Amino acid sequence: MGLFSGLLGMGSEVSSEKLDATLGPLLADGEQIDKAYQLIRDLFVFTNKRIILVDKQGLTGKKQFVLSVPYNKVTKYALETAGHFDLDAEIKLWVGSEPEPISRELGKGNDVRELYRTLSNHLL
Repeated sequence: MGLFSGLLGMGSEVSSEKLDATLGPLLADGEQIDKAYQLIRDLFVFTNKRIILVDKQGLTGKKQFVLSVPYNKVTKYALETAGHFDLDAEIKLWVGSEPEPISRELGKGNDVRELYRTLSNHLL
């Protein structure tokens, strides 16, 4: 991920191998990481069973808030792709009866259509 993209809060894709040490202890038996995106220090992870959001807090990032969202709790989702002058794409997830979506911007060069396909495979 480039420094400029990181400062703007845009994400870049992270390989599941890099996350095995961090998320391995949190995964259920048989759970595998499908896609993961890093936004500065935070993570937006899609597994074969749920979505995991990791919010690293504090100066060192050692303190973490981990939110787990089962796919059956996602009521709708949206993808806004990059245009000619817009360098990023955005994914939005509505969970349960919450009025505001969970939203993350993904930097240019990420395969957001593959991410959307992954969501569709899990949710439909």
